[in-house]
Order: sequence, then structure tokens, then C-alpha cells
Amino acid sequence: MAADGGPAHSSDGFHAAIAAAAYRSLKRAPGACRRLRAAATVGPVRVLVTGGAGFVGSHVVEALARRGDDVVVLDALLPAVHPAGEPGLPPGVRLVAGDVRDRSAVDRVLSCVDAVCHQAAMVGLGVDVQDLPDYVGCNDFGTAVLLAAMATAGVRRLVLASSMVVYGEGRYRCAVHGLVSPGPRRPVDLDGGRFEPPCPRCGRPLTPGLVPEDAAADPRNAYAASKLAQEHLAACWARSVGGTVAALRYHNVYGPRMPRDTPYAGVAALFRSAAERGEAARVFEDGGQRRDFVHVRDVAAANLAALAWTGRVAPGVVRAFNVGSGEPHTVGELAAELAAAYGGPPPVVTGQYRLGDVRHVTADSSRIRAELGWAPRVGFAEGVAAFAAAPLRGPAAAVTGRPPPSR
Repeated sequence: MAADGGPAHSSDGFHAAIAAAAYRSLKRAPGACRRLRAAATVGPVRVLVTGGAGFVGSHVVEALARRGDDVVVLDALLPAVHPAGEPGLPPGVRLVAGDVRDRSAVDRVLSCVDAVCHQAAMVGLGVDVQDLPDYVGCNDFGTAVLLAAMATAGVRRLVLASSMVVYGEGRYRCAVHGLVSPGPRRPVDLDGGRFEPPCPRCGRPLTPGLVPEDAAADPRNAYAASKLAQEHLAACWARSVGGTVAALRYHNVYGPRMPRDTPYAGVAALFRSAAERGEAARVFEDGGQRRDFVHVRDVAAANLAALAWTGRVAPGVVRAFNVGSGEPHTVGELAAELAAAYGGPPPVVTGQYRLGDVRHVTADSSRIRAELGWAPRVGFAEGVAAFAAAPLRGPAAAVTGRPPPSR
């Protein structure tokens, strides 16, 4: 193994060059592909990254390319996300324009692939129930198509971009009843400015804590339900074909190349877009919502660690990993830090809310640290300051149509 926990690359440059040349020259030779997969520790690994031109995906691609892996990207390249056309990717990366829901396109890019990083997704809380077909189509049907094609192609290693939204609310403790799971917050309470969920048994205030991977799933919006369904589909696939799955439950990812202000953007992108327009960020509720903001470079590193893990565990193993910074901050803190770093007006706390939002959800990331050897490197202050100066992705005007299947 390499020092970073990934597969060790041969120190023999001749063998590595031969392996690389073999990868590039092979078309569709299943037997030869199997032999290359078996010998992947002495040469480059070929990885398919779906949604690899998007926000998180492009950073994963760059990290893989820096490590010397052979990378293939499948991305729909929709104009709403890529108005300038094909984005710049590292030299040697093969970019294929295609939708993950198109079986023929997926079949074409799986030739001799060792593993898949599945980043393609429709993201965000959504606008209303009319988004349900889009979330299910992009996230769940797209994942089903990919898994079926992987089964046919003999690809047995998957890193799935999941999300902390599968938990619903995070972990809470009542002083009387211990660990409890509050139900969805009521509009009457939110209208009255009562944003903290009470104990469902006695109504007392609760203390939020860190949510571990074994917490019960409780998706509370269309996006959350579709992400949990992706995990279930991947688990079914793994049991059926002997595949290995690392489901990375991203917490609030931010950093360079985030999409600009759209109804489906994350809160960091919304605040950053407001600063760019010279406007005050609008903070919902009272700004006290606790989140775990993790930098996209750390998320890319988590993908590489997870890829290595899928190559060394037993067939059929499925494991979820929280990917968080371990430093909970409030939404209000993020807005204030970003405004100060950008030099814009201070944020405005509106008291508004969105049904389907949760109050607090922050990560217990001890599992990924212990089992994958991953640890975040970008601190909150450093990351936010850099994000304030980083360019956003997409057109300057807000996108008003349905969002694309690209993370």
C-alpha cells in the first residue's frame, strides 16, 4: 500500500509504462480487462467519474489525475451548468459527453474500468413536489442504469456520493430521556420563531450532538429520499454481484467551482453569490442552524481513500462513511465569515424558513478517520477566506429551469 492508503504503484517505471500503454490500447476485451484489474496494483487504476465536470466531481478528477490514475469522465455537460462548453480537465483525462441515465453511453465508458466514483446527481433541497420526478430520475434511475451496466462489464468497486441529508435531523439528547429523535418541525412553531426541535416525549429543549453512521435514516425531502434510495440500490447490487461500496455521506461541501446562485444551490453558494452581487446574504431562521462545512479538496481526498478501501475489502461489503470537517459551525457564522472575507455587507437574518430543512446536523467522522486513514486538512477560516476569492461556476444570472444531473 502507498503511504496515503491507496494501492501502491510499482517503483519499476518500465512495468508502470507497460500497464499504462495496455490500458490505452485496449478496446473491449473482457478477458484482458479482468487480467488488468487483477494486476492493478502494479500500474495505474482506471476510474470512471460520473459527473466529473461538476463541482465535487472535477476536484475528484484532479486528485485522481495527480495520483497518476487513468481517468474517464462521463458528464451531461448541460449548458445551464457549463455555459462556456467543455470545461478544462487535467491532461490525459478522457471526457465523454453523456447522461448517466443512457445505458448505451454508460456501457461505452466502462470498458476496462477498475472502479467508479459516482458523483452525478441532482442536488439541493428542491423547490416543491414538482421536483420529485427529476430527483428520482436523475439520482435513482441514473444509479440503477449505472449499476446494471457495471454488473455487465464486471466492474465491482463503487464509491457513491451520498449525503448527510439521509439522517434528517441530527443526533439530539434530552436531559431526561437521553437520545431522542425529534419529528419534523411544525409550521406553527416555525412561524412563531420556535426553531429548535423539542423533545418528542416531554417537550424539553434538546442538546444537539454529532451524528454517527449507524443513526436511523429519516429523509425529509425529495433529495434526501433519493440519496437514501441510491444507497439501497448500491447495497442490492453489491449483494448480487459481490461488489464493494463506500457510500460517502458528504456534509456541507463548499469551495472553488461551486455553482452560482440557483434555487437548488447550497447555502455557501447562495451566500457567496450574494457577496458577488454586492448584496447582504439572507440568513434563514435565526442563523443558529448547526452544520459541518467541509472543503471540497478534503472531499476529493476522501474519495481517493474510499477507492483504495474498495480494493482491499471482501466482496459484498457495503459501508457508509460521514465526510465532515469535525468543526460544527452555524449558518450565521458562515454568512458572517464569508461577508467579512469578501468585503461585502453583513448578513441579514430574516426569520424565514423552508419546510424540509432540518435544524442541526453535524458529523461524527471518526469512522472514516479510523478505517480509511482520512482526515480533513482545510480549516474553516482558511477555507472560507479562499472561497471568498474563488470563482463560481455557471452563468452570472440565476438558472430558473430544472437543475441538471451534475454534482
